[in-house]
Amino acid sequence: MTPRTLDRTPEVRVPRMVGLMAVDARESARARGLHLEAPDRPDFHLTVVEYVVRQYPQPGAEVPRDSLVHVWFDFDEGDGGGGVREPRGPVPPGGGLRRELDESGAPGAAASRAATAILGPP
Repeated sequence: MTPRTLDRTPEVRVPRMVGLMAVDARESARARGLHLEAPDRPDFHLTVVEYVVRQYPQPGAEVPRDSLVHVWFDFDEGDGGGGVREPRGPVPPGGGLRRELDESGAPGAAASRAATAILGPP
C-alpha cells in the first residue's frame, strides 16, 4: 500500500465565500490551505451563523498557499443591503382609469362607453 500524498501545489484558487456561513467559510478556506480574516469582526474565530457578504481576493483568483483571504459580514455604507424600501416622490398623478376614460372623448361619452362595455348594448 502506498502512502497517500496531498496535492501541495504552490498556488490555489480562492473559493467563493459569499453566501456561506462563517463556520463553512473557515472550513472551505482551511481545506484549500488558506487563512481567513474578517476586518469587521474582531471575534471572527467565535462567529458561526453570520453570512459572508463580500470577499477579497475574488473567487477563482490564484493565490499562494497559506494566503490570507478577507471576508466581510456587513455591507459598508452604500454597498448594498436592504436600503430604503418606502416609495419616494414623484407621486403618480391621481385619476387612474376614470381619468383615461374622461380624456378619450366627450364628458358623458366615457361613462356611456364604460356602461356599454360592461352591460352590453341597450
